[in-house]
Amino acid sequence: MKKENSGDVFLVLKFKNKNKEKIRNRYNEYNDEFVIETKELNLWYEDNHALKNINMKFRKNKVTAIIGPSGCGKSTLLRCFNRMNDVIEGCRIEGEVLFKGENLYNNNADIRINRKKIGMIFQKPNPFPMSIYDNIIYGPKIHKIEDNEILEEITENCLKRAVLWDEVKDRLKDTAMSLSGGQQQRLCIARALAVEPEILLMDEPTASLDPIATQKIEDLIFELKKEWTVIIVTHNMQQAARISDYTGFMYLGELIEYGETTQIFENPHQKLTENYITGRFG
Repeated sequence: MKKENSGDVFLVLKFKNKNKEKIRNRYNEYNDEFVIETKELNLWYEDNHALKNINMKFRKNKVTAIIGPSGCGKSTLLRCFNRMNDVIEGCRIEGEVLFKGENLYNNNADIRINRKKIGMIFQKPNPFPMSIYDNIIYGPKIHKIEDNEILEEITENCLKRAVLWDEVKDRLKDTAMSLSGGQQQRLCIARALAVEPEILLMDEPTASLDPIATQKIEDLIFELKKEWTVIIVTHNMQQAARISDYTGFMYLGELIEYGETTQIFENPHQKLTENYITGRFG
């Protein structure tokens, strides 16, 4: 058996390190550009083909809005990103949903960890029927954080990030149900942030709020994208134009057009997109 000399060992190590560097650079490049990608994503509810060959890439630290008429598949697509459709009987999915390059639908995917990294905010605020403080620490405690000092720090930090701290810091033991609708929604955002996600999914988060509360949520989204990737479903096209960097227009389960928000609203490439944005249907 041939024994490697020091020069051979050096060349082998150099080759291995070079390949490792290539792989690392390729992964980092992907991470820096996109955080979620769908490839030929199809979804059926029984015989209803709800999503049809969806191919999208979502950029890191950007706000992406998904618009389209009711029943076009917007919320269904959003729920694919943290596998909430799994609980729906008769739901079948084909294709891939890649989170930082890993398919969320692999047999060995850890759904619990992925849902921790991909938080969800619903249309109607859904605080737990417990105190404001207990709402925030609920997730961290599930993930085995028990130190009270750390939990208090998480609570203050997340409420500040959700621009709610000054309004509730003296009433943390009050029930969350005593908050206004807009405050409850910001509490739900703070609760999602408490488990340190990387992505925030928002399914029409201001649909049930008044204009003042809506403005606060929209202002908050601008701040959130500095640290998180936000994907929002909205029926409000003015809202999509105001807050998003990218917009995807869906119709009858298909992605009709996807691009920078200014391009979609000012110079859509597809006639169907133009008709929807100008109010000719939907």
